[in-house]
Amino acid sequence: MCGWSTRSATETRIRAPLVGAAKGDETGVGAVGGAWKNRGMLRWLTAGESHGQALVAVLEGLPAGVQVTTDDVADALARRRLGYGRGARMKFERDEVTFIGGFRHGLSLGSPVAIQVGNTEWPKWEQVMSADPVDPETLANLARNAPLTRPRPGHADLAGMQKYGFDEARPVLERASARETAARVALGEVAARFLNQAYGVTIVSHVVELGTVKAPYGVIPSYDDVAKLDADPVRCLDADASKAMVAEIDTAQKAGDTLGGVVEVVVDGLPPGLGSYVHWDRRLDSKLAGALMGIQAIKGVELGDGFELARTPGSQAHDEIVAQDGVVRRTGGRSGGTEGGMSTGETLRVRAAMKPIATVPRALRTIDTSTGEAAAAHHQRSDVCAVPAAGIVAEAMVALVLADVALEKFGGDSVAESARNHKAYLANLPATITPREWAEQ
Repeated sequence: MCGWSTRSATETRIRAPLVGAAKGDETGVGAVGGAWKNRGMLRWLTAGESHGQALVAVLEGLPAGVQVTTDDVADALARRRLGYGRGARMKFERDEVTFIGGFRHGLSLGSPVAIQVGNTEWPKWEQVMSADPVDPETLANLARNAPLTRPRPGHADLAGMQKYGFDEARPVLERASARETAARVALGEVAARFLNQAYGVTIVSHVVELGTVKAPYGVIPSYDDVAKLDADPVRCLDADASKAMVAEIDTAQKAGDTLGGVVEVVVDGLPPGLGSYVHWDRRLDSKLAGALMGIQAIKGVELGDGFELARTPGSQAHDEIVAQDGVVRRTGGRSGGTEGGMSTGETLRVRAAMKPIATVPRALRTIDTSTGEAAAAHHQRSDVCAVPAAGIVAEAMVALVLADVALEKFGGDSVAESARNHKAYLANLPATITPREWAEQ
């Protein structure tokens, strides 16, 4: 495990040495990365398999005083199951949320948070996925335990078998499954509530592309649109685009195919200066892109107008800085709310492109690893399209990243303390370079 750096409310940096790092090496370069990070205020980790007894999520560094209940997290997980084109599992799967630690009477304690998301289908899989040994004869008579030796193209199956030395894909797909994102959504709900309660930040996502259908450019939702979005079958604000997306899903389903798309996460209320320009791994853009690329099936990320900016003349590609009624603003929103690796204080917009689901009913070609011969890929129940759900997962990852960088900037052992530090920061910025109404909140 590597060490991590922390900041107090006065921005004093403390760096702990890395366990196992070379003498004199406290940079974190080459150290173990991933969920246990060497920089930042929050650490998070998930565990559990798709058909296991439960998923477990741990979050360390959350201040005391965040108001959140198991019902709040359960509601967030229910949103993850939304969307036209989902598979049969979404109809009978239920997420049983239990707070194991870190909360008392609806408030965070400042201690590590542990959340369990139980799997209601566990009794059907108890022997197949048992952590302890099971009698081989019992397993041999279970159809669910049949070896998965026909790895699916586009999944982690084959590379995972090669990497870990498995003779079938079950151990790989159980962890690689997007079911794991339920644990991240649980943590993301906690992070989102902290951001809102401490700083007034709101987060919402919507579908902007699905298959060949694109929603009109410039339709950007606010948090007030969440209920309307969740009521739409594909979580798209534009009614005409939504109907066309539903029709495209129907066509794909009849053809035995799957569809991908693009989701956009919109964040309002961020102060300027989250992240940093001083090093690549402290840039907010880098953190957001990495977090979103870590979602299953995501193959591309852009901030603001992203790739379109590469096709735009420089004189038109950048947001100009203007004063409006004594308030500094940027025009256009092309940058997506970041410049130089930092938040600008404008609306943050980040998009993630999801490839079509790789478990295709019209099975793709593969080989049977037990024989080496050509075969059709293994197929199990799957979604035709999970793009709307990807938006909910993207919200969670963005919330976790923003909570981390906000705590790095403002510190605080409680929500109230962090909120005071945030307000003081805005109040002390020169009046010529910050919206004064923020400091007056």
